[in-house]
Amino acid sequence: MEFKHTSVLLRECVDSLNIKPGGIYVDGTLGGGGHSSAICEKLSASGLLIGIDRDKDALNAAEKRLLPYKCRKLFVQSNYADIKNILRKNGIESIDGATLDLGVSSFQLDNKDRGFSYMQKAPLDMRMNRDDSLSAYDVVNGYSEKELAEIIKKYGEEKWSQRIASFIVKARADKPVEDTEELVDIIKRAIPASARREGPHPAKRTFQAIRIEVNDELGQLEKAAEEFCDVLVSGGRFAVITFHSLEDRIIKDTFARRANPCICPKDFPVCVCGRTADIKKVTGKPIVPSPEETEENPRARSAKLRVAEKI
Repeated sequence: MEFKHTSVLLRECVDSLNIKPGGIYVDGTLGGGGHSSAICEKLSASGLLIGIDRDKDALNAAEKRLLPYKCRKLFVQSNYADIKNILRKNGIESIDGATLDLGVSSFQLDNKDRGFSYMQKAPLDMRMNRDDSLSAYDVVNGYSEKELAEIIKKYGEEKWSQRIASFIVKARADKPVEDTEELVDIIKRAIPASARREGPHPAKRTFQAIRIEVNDELGQLEKAAEEFCDVLVSGGRFAVITFHSLEDRIIKDTFARRANPCICPKDFPVCVCGRTADIKKVTGKPIVPSPEETEENPRARSAKLRVAEKI
């Protein structure tokens, strides 16, 4: 299957990086290379693009797509949260900018073999790196009812989490839940018919929760948000595109805390804690897609772009 992905907020994201032709830039979620292509267009032959992805298919597709560009390129199969180790292994101390596009790629959603989509039958997988040991099958069939309810509520923000977990456990008592179609049917039975008539697909939140658990997405994002800020040069920028409130909250809180780290009581006339800001927020309110973009690409609807600059 050809790797296809429509990059969201492409121009807004790349423009926000203020790219220097000879600089070093990291695309921590390389995907099919959409954002990286736009970055490479602005880089000279001395510039370096570091593309990171957990997915071998993404890396292979991006490497072919970026071949025509004259800048230097380094492709790494890894988790973007490991950015400090990646740079250290390649003798790089700091970078001029970085971007993360945290959405699941269209390729992963549309490739039924990956099990990310609730719209087509597929094995319960959801691993962004297929070499990882934990899969959606393991979560659905191995977690206790309490654990399932907790992750569906926490990561899916699902009102019916307890009931869905109960229905999953009852169903797997007869036989393991093997594929996405079976899981969708269970979720539909668990959610009352009246609640299914409104809002998104009834399985959307549960599938999101399981995917986040399988790939430890929020834990890795918390680590990455700090480390990318650490490795920027002064004036370097970090641009992050999120797709749901849990991701956005991590980025928003990290940027806010590092831009205003003082822990002195509000009534102190001067700061005595000695903590100083090391970034400044470039965006106050996040940048969101235009109506034209969401019409052309409905998957862009919930996207938010936040940008910070190293002081």
